[in-house]
Amino acid sequence: MFKYFVPLVFIAIGSFICLEAVAFDKGDIAKKGIADLRDRNLQEKPVALNGEWAFAWKKLLSPAATAGITTYTEFPKLWNGITVDGRQLLPQGYATYQLTVLLPKNNSPLALFIPEFYSSYRLYVNGKIFANNGVPDTSKKNYTPQWLTSTLALPGNSDTLQLVLQIANYSHAKGGPKKSILIGDNALLQSDRERWIAGDFLLTGCLFMGGLFFFGLYLFGKHDKAMLFFSLFSMVYSYRIVGSSFYAFHSVFPGLNWQLTLRLEYFSLFSSVFLFVQYVRQLYPRDVYKPLAKLISIICLLVTVAPVVTPTLLFTQIINPFLFLMFFCIGYVVWIFITAYLKRRSGAGYALASIAVLMLVFLIINLRYFGYEISSRAIVFAGYVAFFFLQSLILSFRFAWSFQQAKKQAEQGSKSKSEFLSTMSHEIRTPLNSVIGMSHLMLKNNPRKDQKEQLDVLLFSAGNLLSIVNNILDYSKIEAGKISFEMIEMDIEHILHNIVSGSKNIVEEKGILLKLKTPETRLPMVAGDPTRFAQVISNLVGNAIKFTEEGEVSVEVVLDKQTEDNISLTFKIKDTGIGISKVKQQLIFEQFTQADSSTSRSFGGTGLGLAISKKILELQGAILHLESEPGKGSVFYFTQTFPLSKNPGNNPVNTHKQLGKNNEMSLAGIEVLLVEDNPINILVAKSFLESWGAIIEVAKNGQEALDRLDIERHRIILMDLHMPVMDGFEAARKIREKGITIPIIALTASMPGEVAKEIKGLGIDGMVLKPFVPDELYKTVLKFSSPHVTGTVEL
Repeated sequence: MFKYFVPLVFIAIGSFICLEAVAFDKGDIAKKGIADLRDRNLQEKPVALNGEWAFAWKKLLSPAATAGITTYTEFPKLWNGITVDGRQLLPQGYATYQLTVLLPKNNSPLALFIPEFYSSYRLYVNGKIFANNGVPDTSKKNYTPQWLTSTLALPGNSDTLQLVLQIANYSHAKGGPKKSILIGDNALLQSDRERWIAGDFLLTGCLFMGGLFFFGLYLFGKHDKAMLFFSLFSMVYSYRIVGSSFYAFHSVFPGLNWQLTLRLEYFSLFSSVFLFVQYVRQLYPRDVYKPLAKLISIICLLVTVAPVVTPTLLFTQIINPFLFLMFFCIGYVVWIFITAYLKRRSGAGYALASIAVLMLVFLIINLRYFGYEISSRAIVFAGYVAFFFLQSLILSFRFAWSFQQAKKQAEQGSKSKSEFLSTMSHEIRTPLNSVIGMSHLMLKNNPRKDQKEQLDVLLFSAGNLLSIVNNILDYSKIEAGKISFEMIEMDIEHILHNIVSGSKNIVEEKGILLKLKTPETRLPMVAGDPTRFAQVISNLVGNAIKFTEEGEVSVEVVLDKQTEDNISLTFKIKDTGIGISKVKQQLIFEQFTQADSSTSRSFGGTGLGLAISKKILELQGAILHLESEPGKGSVFYFTQTFPLSKNPGNNPVNTHKQLGKNNEMSLAGIEVLLVEDNPINILVAKSFLESWGAIIEVAKNGQEALDRLDIERHRIILMDLHMPVMDGFEAARKIREKGITIPIIALTASMPGEVAKEIKGLGIDGMVLKPFVPDELYKTVLKFSSPHVTGTVEL
């Protein structure tokens, strides 16, 4: 079970570093309506204004009329739990609270964090209205409920604050204040609020996009109902993150109707429990006691309907009984997962780990709900991410198993599988652009040493994921017969040097050597497909490094024969790794296969790299050979003939500049029209380009690009190909029809061969693949934004 918790450790560490809340003093500091903060350092730690506030029930008093209040009550505390003059207060009604705050001298600017109250409030500071939510009133007719948290700067030059808080509630089963008002440094509270909102939206986006992803798997896969219910559960529950607790969604859209958002808040909770129960029923149907599962489902479904058809006063009263039902459901799910684990069901270990995390998260949330203050933001964030991550692994295993079963079916099933993998791989590349781009951006912002190490791991893992995605995409295209090869000028030695240089960090970490040996006479420029050639060599070198724990890996090029038109070269990749037995040397060239199962456990990998390399070489008339001896190493080699370049005068030495600190403003003054509809991709591309000095104007579709294009200002156009309203293909065509020769660079998650036919003749000058590496984007923009660059180039 230990391996199941390793991802949780990394997630928790990242969450604590990035999202932990600002600590604040929670003690009761208010006594008889006075909070003396003169000895507090509010710049270092905010203070919760908890304690005894002056209190007037059934009165909405103005600041001038609060002097005569002689009753005090605990704050914050719901009216449901307050007794005044021997009488228990009702949750429906109205009241006034008053507090005098004595401030320390020489304060930096201060602010108040004001949570939502059940269900409307108006706050006065020193006699003036400072904040309000909805309209509190003495009658239900003139009262308006609303929930919105806010952090507002206090007026300066004051050593005393007179706070008067009016609260009214006629719409909810609870009434009055439940959360603390905080006072502290303005910058500290504002940044904490921004981090909270950003964290909530980040988590919501992850859950919702994950739900969409699994919904896509359901639609394009075998219609697995477990995936369907999990996708619906993820999308529905994502609203809980921003629509409850801190109410980040309300902060972004403050004008939303309170009745609607409250119903959505409760509906998302009730329905998510129902959907999760259905998901578990579909995930392990043989381990579910069907009568009990059916009874729970009916109860959850009835409760789910309540927020839709009943008044708010009614359905808000069922939350406490429902919480007990929810924990009963979790307990039942734990029993199911334990049973599945004991019976060795697929993914049951991850299921057990995930439900343990979920129980911790819900325990913390419910403790906070019942009034126990816990500094738990990072724990909850990490818990949610870990839970959905582990559930995704369960479904990934489930999907992988179904995929392998489908692979054994008829030829038509194999073809459908390949098309599905191609679609999914393409879709994954777009969010990967955000992950890789944002990682590069954070590395540029001088992170701490520990953060840099974590970002390097994230970037390395994202690169591995991209490599896996590309391998899957390539193999599916090979199987479908859709792979094509370019015939353009290429520098073999330069490509080999780049591959060796790019593997430097890996071999240094492993403590092995990586050597490159080329002929003494520099090789001439040849014609071929540099992308496919680099892919083959990279796969072979990466494979050799992976299975070599000591010794060395060498890449050798031997010149076999050269004529006036062609050159034949033999490429050898040698290693001193674990070697491969004769029996299994043919097996490793099969897709999804390694020498044995222990190899996969020890070294990882998909088993696709060698199969793809072999197929690519065979399609170009070359054969991949292997010589190996267990315990002594392996040699992979092949001989390939290339036509010589028709432009022998070209200098084969690499002329590209490497992006570095000296080039950070080398695009200064260059105005770029960025045409992209994805907000995260806009942020990534814009941040890099602006850091290099470029001036960016954004258009979110092709039509907007046509409207914004200014040939007097814009030097280059970066054009996404797939957008609403008007796509990049049509926009490029219309720009060229107008006689405009400004360079157009396509931004696409598709491989060049997939879109080559579509962009042919449109006047597109170049292409940058998503996810893009900053170096590639920089070089492309620098090249095509030069004043002498016009017209189109052959893709």
